[in-house]
Amino acid sequence: MENKKSLALPQGILIALTALCGSFALGFMLPINRDATNATSRQQVKSENTKVTSVSLSRIKDFQGAMLATWEQEAISKGVFHTVPKSFHGTTIKEAKLAANDKLIALTFDDGPWPGYTAQILDILKKNKVKATFFVVGQVLQHHPDLGKRIVTEGHIIGNHTWNHWYHFFNKQAASLEIDRTADLIYKTTGTKTTLFRPPGGMLHNGLAAYAKSKDYTVVMWSADSIDYALPSPPTLVNRVVRQATPGGIVLLHDGGGPRKNTVAALPSMISKLRKKGYRFVTIPELLEHQEKQKKTVTAQNTK
Repeated sequence: MENKKSLALPQGILIALTALCGSFALGFMLPINRDATNATSRQQVKSENTKVTSVSLSRIKDFQGAMLATWEQEAISKGVFHTVPKSFHGTTIKEAKLAANDKLIALTFDDGPWPGYTAQILDILKKNKVKATFFVVGQVLQHHPDLGKRIVTEGHIIGNHTWNHWYHFFNKQAASLEIDRTADLIYKTTGTKTTLFRPPGGMLHNGLAAYAKSKDYTVVMWSADSIDYALPSPPTLVNRVVRQATPGGIVLLHDGGGPRKNTVAALPSMISKLRKKGYRFVTIPELLEHQEKQKKTVTAQNTK
């Protein structure tokens, strides 16, 4: 009997140890299985989120495209959305090449939008039913966004005239800051993505024009210089512009950058005298579009 008891005790201990080991083993197994389950769940959730994100991004892109198309159609209907023919992308122009009887001319204004003067010029243009092109300076537009909005709202064209209006040499990076920063502000302020650029002082070899052309801007110079920045008397200013006027011509004037009361005073008479000579006023895009149409017409006639 004593031998049986001595044998029973180790067996009980062995059973207890076995049960304990089983509990530990089960305890270790459960977390492992739980982690595996969680990992599978996370992978499923991640997969679902990826699908949702993909669908959402696709819908956002479709929505953005639809909104852009809608905006463009509204802008076109209001007459504030213009494109320059591709043949002029990355080029420099001083005037449009038109036939002698195509007496179209473009008035352009630089260095604004300027408090006081720009609004007065816009009033005169509106009264005389003339559309013009304004080359704005970024830092000036930043301070007078309402004038920039008015330029576009009233059907005029807005162009890029750099951020600081500096004359020194620019490397590619500096040129991009001057031009791209201004273009971004023009878009945020007016909704217009301009492809027209005019270098300050008409300087074509200091890096700005080269950068602009690399970005497919049309670099717009002029054929008639009013020299209004020298503050001539209004009659002198008017006679100078009328004398230089030609079909397809581009007139350089200023609405900012200094005192422009003489420019404001001369503008009504300038418009009147040019009209008496048979000129019609257009924007730069319209001027270039007319040249393109005329060129196609001539080409078609020559092929007959």
